[in-house]
Amino acid sequence: MYKELIQTKNSKSILLIRIMVGIVFLSEGIQKFLFPAIRGVGRFEKIGLPFPETLGNLIGGLEIICGLLILLGLMTRLGSFFTFMIMLTALATTKLAILQNDGFWVMMHASRTDFAMLLGSLFLIINGGGLWSLDRVKTKKVS
Repeated sequence: MYKELIQTKNSKSILLIRIMVGIVFLSEGIQKFLFPAIRGVGRFEKIGLPFPETLGNLIGGLEIICGLLILLGLMTRLGSFFTFMIMLTALATTKLAILQNDGFWVMMHASRTDFAMLLGSLFLIINGGGLWSLDRVKTKKVS
């Protein structure tokens, strides 16, 4: 199972998607701790999520860890699975209300980064870390 998890395509260009997705999640995770009132616990409380202190810190930590894994190309599929789930949850908890209250175009504008991160994460789940990744190095050793 480990071998299948780290198996990756040989494309060099996957690195560009890893950098985009990894930096955004790493940055957002750090900001949840630096600015908890607006990005972390306070934000989770404002949108009505249960256990906002626990959840805010958990998601912040997960975003940092997954962002780093994606940037390194280490267990890229696993890290991307979690970022994909985070983005599905973010869209459901924040953007559906915008759609209902303000309409389709306002929701599309507000969710552009969310959609980019969702699809970037899905791309990495499908393709793995690429040629320039630690997954690729480990694949050679496992083979």
